[in-house]
Amino acid sequence: MTTDKSRRRDFRKAKSRIAVSVGESVRIMREFQELTQAELAELTGIPQSTISAIERDRINLGVERAKALARALRCHPSVLVFPGWDVSNESAA
Repeated sequence: MTTDKSRRRDFRKAKSRIAVSVGESVRIMREFQELTQAELAELTGIPQSTISAIERDRINLGVERAKALARALRCHPSVLVFPGWDVSNESAA
């Protein structure tokens, strides 16, 4: 019989394989929701050209756009704004 303790001992934390930019996180979440840039633009009121520029990391996402995109993509804004943030590497303040 396997115990919780032995399961935890066998657990290995997943390693990050790639770094994801803010723009890439927006694109990944958009594609996960099976939306085109045009459909996302319609849902958010953000022009498709701006969404394209965000996804290519040409312009900053910004707080208001992050909120609008997060609502449309059904995720928390931090998923888009801090895609590579690792809380375990942060010092306790």
